[in-house]
Amino acid sequence: MTSSTSDADAALVQALRQEARALGFAAFGIASADAAPQAGARLRQWLADGCHGDMLWMETRADERASPAGLWPEVRSVVMLGLPYTPSLDPLRHLGRPEIGTISVYALGKDYHDSVKAKLKALARWLVAARDAPLKLFVDTAPVMEKPLAEAAGLGWQGKHSNIISRAHGNWLFLGAIYSALPLPIWREDGSMGGCGSCTRCITACPTGAIVAPYRVDARLCISYLTIEHKGAVAEALRPMLGNRIYGCDDCLAVCPWNRFAHMPAEPAFQPRAELTAPRLADLLALGDAAFRQLFAGSPVKRIGRNRFVRNCLYAAGNSGEAALLPAVHPLLDDADAVVADAARWACARLSPPAC
Repeated sequence: MTSSTSDADAALVQALRQEARALGFAAFGIASADAAPQAGARLRQWLADGCHGDMLWMETRADERASPAGLWPEVRSVVMLGLPYTPSLDPLRHLGRPEIGTISVYALGKDYHDSVKAKLKALARWLVAARDAPLKLFVDTAPVMEKPLAEAAGLGWQGKHSNIISRAHGNWLFLGAIYSALPLPIWREDGSMGGCGSCTRCITACPTGAIVAPYRVDARLCISYLTIEHKGAVAEALRPMLGNRIYGCDDCLAVCPWNRFAHMPAEPAFQPRAELTAPRLADLLALGDAAFRQLFAGSPVKRIGRNRFVRNCLYAAGNSGEAALLPAVHPLLDDADAVVADAARWACARLSPPAC
């Protein structure tokens, strides 16, 4: 905080920070609403280059996303918060087990949208009670540039994989934002900043080469995008690179050396559910819509739907080299969803070419 900050404002920020910590937020910072002026230009260039793939909602709401004021003109300051999801399991533990499906560690527990938003609402209620003023809160569901704002607020820096890296928490942080009409004093944690230096581990680790340059990701190549956001068939040239990753990808995050400092355990809600830690592809391929919804109730996986999920599992089956999976693949050759049926034909051809 600056020397011009009033005692009352300083006391408010200190109390807000303490309340955030009591709620479980490990990282806290405050930036002015115009603290990331270059973010909008970088976003527009990224969109112009087509790196967003078929995430057309990013294009249609680009003006709102470009700056906090573009979304809400009344905003004066942004409170950025980080909730840790430090994995208790090695994110890469199943990449050598082709019969098992690998789900990103962030999706092994409860849906982070619900958990983070509940805590943000509690913090927002406290702030309104302390000093009544309009505010809005966001958790990855609105056109908000969370990562540039988190960097501006001192939660960490955007690494070469484009995600936030914290000296204290590595890159295992869910981000939340509170836009406030109050001109809150800027607050940055001591020692929050660092850098990637000459390290390129994340770039080397990416299975598809999606990190096309330091700090720049082409979503069209990213496994997280392909398995979660992309609705159609994945290009055949990319399918073998998915390996057994059936929802998201942790490779670039898992190899970051800053993670050795991430000692704060994950929020209890994010602890992995036993049935998702080592799911067998044969069981997942048998999921109908009702069974899928039941298995992934309360999980972020549920939002992609049964068809997209089974599509991913079929690509994993085709990559497995496990002919024992053919009985689970064959019934899907006639699936009502054309993309699922196409994936089943591809998997079948990979596992047993003469039979398909």
